Amino acid sequence: MSESFTLDTEKVDPPKVDAPSPSPSFNEISTPRLIIFVMLMAISQIFTQAALAQTVVPLKFVSKSFDVESSGELSWFTASYSLTVGTFILIAGQLGDLFGYKKLYLIGYTIFGLFSLICGFATFSHSAIFFDVMRALQGLGLAIAVPNSLGLIGGYFPHGSHSKNIALSLFGGVAPMGFLIGAVFSSLIAQFSWWPWYFWITGIASCIVLILGYIFIPKGIRGQDDKGSWKDFDYFGSLFGVTGLVLFNFAWNQGPVVGWETPYVYILLIIGILAIVGFFYVELKVSKRPLVPREVLTGDTGFVLACIISGWSCFGIWIYYQFQFSEFILHQSPLLSTAQMVPTMFAGLIAGISTTYMLKYLSTSVVMTISLCCFLIGSCLMGTRPVTQMYWAQKFPSAILTPFGMDISFPAATIVLSHHLKKEHQGVAASVVATCVNYSISIGLGIAGTVQRYVDPQDLKTLEGMRAAFYTGIGLAGLGVVVGLAFIIKQRALTV
Repeated sequence: MSESFTLDTEKVDPPKVDAPSPSPSFNEISTPRLIIFVMLMAISQIFTQAALAQTVVPLKFVSKSFDVESSGELSWFTASYSLTVGTFILIAGQLGDLFGYKKLYLIGYTIFGLFSLICGFATFSHSAIFFDVMRALQGLGLAIAVPNSLGLIGGYFPHGSHSKNIALSLFGGVAPMGFLIGAVFSSLIAQFSWWPWYFWITGIASCIVLILGYIFIPKGIRGQDDKGSWKDFDYFGSLFGVTGLVLFNFAWNQGPVVGWETPYVYILLIIGILAIVGFFYVELKVSKRPLVPREVLTGDTGFVLACIISGWSCFGIWIYYQFQFSEFILHQSPLLSTAQMVPTMFAGLIAGISTTYMLKYLSTSVVMTISLCCFLIGSCLMGTRPVTQMYWAQKFPSAILTPFGMDISFPAATIVLSHHLKKEHQGVAASVVATCVNYSISIGLGIAGTVQRYVDPQDLKTLEGMRAAFYTGIGLAGLGVVVGLAFIIKQRALTV
């Protein structure tokens, strides 16, 4: 029998005398305020996916404003956002551990709101590069908000409680809803008004969340004792980590634009890889308070994160290219393409809620492998779909299955890491998962874009090029399934 991951719903960490007490405490907070608090945390995930949709769905309208037609340049509209969301989450998580999650949460929404507004005004610049930079800075705001939202959940709810697991599952379960909300509003506004209005509305909504967060989020929620200091910050780890992740990502996404034969592309890739190696050395051997707790880099958590990286890189390809397929191959409107994705919202909520119960009866390795199978089958259905086929035959099942991959893997990984790490590392634990999720989306687009470029060198957006991109996603998900099966074998070997 496989080892199951059991959650102790009664166990609560003993209070420390010198630990700051949240106000109001978990036992004192009113039910309406607790519900609003959890909703404000989940909104960070909703915004993250909704902002991703801002340039995926109405891509045709956005590209016309900047006179961009190259597939590689078009992918940067989305990849630049995912790059910063994925890269800076770890740093923001440690800052939250040191100086307070609520403070960083509010700073994140300030940045996100400001640059959402500027993204809308970027259309007047007629510069795609300027728009890409503003998208990256928009992503920076959510890179700060997301890990501190998870840190607020981890730091406020009793450790190991069922209510905490439900909150974390809800956080992951709203991801498809977030993307669908972003897709619906961005396509409606782009088709019947002007696409910058969606960015401006996003900025206004961010300001509202900022105000509600200041009012309703309890004070004094910290991951460690009230001793935050810049002396504890991992400067060298941050330097190597950011340098490595940015250059590695930039190379993969710029390669399809200028070609991999361009010297600076592969030079930056090599520098990025060396910086990532330096990051692991610093984290394991040098840093006294590493960005990534050493427990994360070993044992079961390594298998879990490998599954996350494989699955979510596949998801980035699936979501981007299924809209490309609808627009350039089927010639459907963005609104119709969005309507066909409505089932993802309901599938995602069901998957997110069911994850906590699955973890009670199944081992983590089995749960993660199930999620990778959902990514794999969903991509296979889209990648092999005939052009003239009806929606219900393959696209509908794909829209049902893929969210199960998303919303089983994200909550499961977050819960697993949350329970493996100490209370003072709750923000960092959540940050590691969110980093892998968002960074993998951007890297997946770069890898698929490279494959598409060599299959469709004239950038004619052919069916063959689209299929090649989907096949890349299938390969990445398949790799994840192999890792998951190895994880199952490892766990079962330990129980023999």
